[in-house]
Amino acid sequence: MHVLDRIERKVLLNVPRKQIWEALTKAEQFGEWFGIALKGKTFTAGKNIEAPITYPGYEHVVWKAEIVRILPQTLFSFRWHPYAVEKGVDYDHETPTLVEFTLEDRAPGILLRVVESGFDAVPEPRRQKAFRMNSRGWDEQMGNIENYLNQAHRA
Repeated sequence: MHVLDRIERKVLLNVPRKQIWEALTKAEQFGEWFGIALKGKTFTAGKNIEAPITYPGYEHVVWKAEIVRILPQTLFSFRWHPYAVEKGVDYDHETPTLVEFTLEDRAPGILLRVVESGFDAVPEPRRQKAFRMNSRGWDEQMGNIENYLNQAHRA
């Protein structure tokens, strides 16, 4: 079965751009909706970051990413190993995928788009499952950030 090289999801958000941007790029806020324990951490372009995942069933996993670009109010990107959840497996030798969040004005709000690309470089034995699981995961994460922002906006 052929696996596509990229996943793309988008959601139209009716909250201020600044609030969306902070939910993406302030590590602690990102961790709250994404399910990662990032308290006291920061995202810095060119730096690696690690933190435990808090999502039920995946608490044994350490989230590892390299922050690639932070273009204020527009683009936030990082590289990671997709669906790297098997205990005792070292994924560091694999080529990571690139995750890019972009913001653009779209009446009546802000369009948040996430694109994860580079699945063609994931080793064949796990490529299809990584693509499938991350495809489902991005569906859930877009709902998570929307709920997080709507709750914060009402507060």
